[in-house]
Amino acid sequence: MTVFMNDDAFLKKGYTISTDKELIDIDTVYNYLDKESYWAKGIPREKLLRAIEHSLCFGIYHNGRQAGFARVVTDEATFAYLCDVFVLNEHRKQGLSKWLVQTIMNWPGLQGLRRWSLATSDAHGLYSQFGFTPINNPERWMGIFTPYTKD
Repeated sequence: MTVFMNDDAFLKKGYTISTDKELIDIDTVYNYLDKESYWAKGIPREKLLRAIEHSLCFGIYHNGRQAGFARVVTDEATFAYLCDVFVLNEHRKQGLSKWLVQTIMNWPGLQGLRRWSLATSDAHGLYSQFGFTPINNPERWMGIFTPYTKD
């Protein structure tokens, strides 16, 4: 399925957002997550491919080339986990991350969910614009964290 989300201001600059997984430049996404991100450093390529396969993915493209990316892990009924959100350095400071999150939050299949979740150490200002707040009752939440290791 090819779905393009366009905004006139960004379209004039050559930017589009698409959920078409065929457009994803896997090398660019993998290199960013593995080498530049703080949250997925060391992710095995096979794990990323499987994650993309089982997620709703949003790519930002500049004249057809990958400029940003995000994944949503969801059942499209009650819950969504927003993750792996990034804009490449050369495309930052233009409002693309805000446009990306806005597009995701307005996505038809993600309306009416009971709960959204995400984790960030440095983008609270971005996400708070869309209603994200620190987790209520964090003592109720539990998790398992297994860092990636390269064999």
